[in-house]
Amino acid sequence: MKIIPKLALAAALATGMGSVVLTAPASAQKKKEEAGGLKLSPEALKAAQAAQPVLQQKNYAAAEPLIAAVEAAAKTEDDKYIAAAMRYELESGKLFAAQQANPNAPIDEAVLAKPLDALINSPSTPAADKPRYVYRRGALAFNGKQYPIALQYFQQAKQLGYNDPNLPMLIVKAKFETGDVAGGNAELASVIDQMNASGQKAPEDYYKFAIGRANKAKQVPETLSWMRKWIAAYPTPQNWRNALVIYGLQPGSLATLDKNQKLDLFRLMRVSKSLADQNDYMEYAQYATDKGLPAEAASVLKEGMANGKIPAGNATAKAMLTAAEAKNRQEGSLAPTEARAKSAGDGKLAALTAEAYYGQGNYTKAAELYRLALQKGGVDANEVNTRLGIALAAGGDKAGAKAAFDAVKGAPRADLASFWTAWLGNQA
Repeated sequence: MKIIPKLALAAALATGMGSVVLTAPASAQKKKEEAGGLKLSPEALKAAQAAQPVLQQKNYAAAEPLIAAVEAAAKTEDDKYIAAAMRYELESGKLFAAQQANPNAPIDEAVLAKPLDALINSPSTPAADKPRYVYRRGALAFNGKQYPIALQYFQQAKQLGYNDPNLPMLIVKAKFETGDVAGGNAELASVIDQMNASGQKAPEDYYKFAIGRANKAKQVPETLSWMRKWIAAYPTPQNWRNALVIYGLQPGSLATLDKNQKLDLFRLMRVSKSLADQNDYMEYAQYATDKGLPAEAASVLKEGMANGKIPAGNATAKAMLTAAEAKNRQEGSLAPTEARAKSAGDGKLAALTAEAYYGQGNYTKAAELYRLALQKGGVDANEVNTRLGIALAAGGDKAGAKAAFDAVKGAPRADLASFWTAWLGNQA
């Protein structure tokens, strides 16, 4: 993500010297004369008057010795300020001209450091200009990969009230570059919160930047947190797919999931409309088949065929569908199994029956049996609460679904449930 261009490309590099009027002494008796609010020694004033019009004409070759003369003549703080301002404008102008002439040529901005430091430290620098110089000094250090120095100047510019749209993210990135990942995360979260609170939605790149940095630092909880924030803010099917694949489906994913957990991940991909192609639909159907849920497998395959994600000529998918429908017919009604589950000593059969009801699309019955399973015990409460939340969400009970997801503890189930909660938050 591009945060800031090279300083030499910025249009507003000028120090404002063009607005300073360097007038001749009104009285021979004065040793110093006011010039734009400054009191210059006669020698510095004379040299500056000669240099200023040449600098304004952008005749940098001719201005070079004239500005050197100003620097040589400078005695007072005001003299030194004018000399530094002219030197900065000269060097930045030369860089800009060189970049315009050859955009691909390397730019050495180091020549700007000395005059900028002089302007920042000069007591003659107008208070209104100092924040701008501090910011530019930070940008100079940032472009030179001197991130701790850049961070110092950026934070100082912020304290001085400098207002630039790049500044917040420059502070964020400088913190990350110095290795302060926690500080960068906190700073970025604050930037995003402030933007959202002001009604200005934070750019998607901010979230992607945070995800990349946290992932690079191998901070899995932080990476997952930013991924959830990203898809909550930008819940496109493609973003959902990318997040869930990175989380638990690709080689080297953030979490190592078993088949039961992957089944619930595919269910989330389905409701978030992020099943992308025939492979997604068929893999989901296979997990459902392996779990003994033929009705769900058949439903998924039919959906993929209806929307064209599974091509009409896919013989393997057709065979899977035929087998799933046959198995579903063979199993028949779930009522006898439900009765046995209610009289069982633990909740294992109730949980399995709830799964079958969910696969059939009977979400009310599924939720009822999941609750029964939790009540009877003997089951993985985190898994059952996840699926209770899924069933309640499918049935439109957002509050009940959130409560169920919130009850899930421990990785990876809690992380999986939090993705479901993120999806739930985007539903009307």
